[in-house]
Amino acid sequence: MTSLLNQIKQRRLNMGLKQHDMMMRVGMSRQQYQRLESRGNPRLDTLELIALGLKSELVLVPQEKLEAVMAVLEGKTTDQSPHDSGTSEPEKPLSDDPWRGLLEDKE
Repeated sequence: MTSLLNQIKQRRLNMGLKQHDMMMRVGMSRQQYQRLESRGNPRLDTLELIALGLKSELVLVPQEKLEAVMAVLEGKTTDQSPHDSGTSEPEKPLSDDPWRGLLEDKE
């Protein structure tokens, strides 16, 4: 998996933004933003501002759920359900409920 700073840069590029554009979005100069992307160690409040400027959210994902979350984000689906509901009712396709079971604790 790529580093958080690489993910921030890739999100910015995917949105068609230049480092200079981040000045208006997050309130820091191009130089500050450039330094952050290249070798920064940003504070949490700075990361939250950047996420807001990139129309994104910072989220903690439990390690045991990371693979499933990444699969959903990459548009991959699996035939296996993340958990067995124990009911005889047919489950909705994963495409109808892509977050099904991802944040529930294992029993």
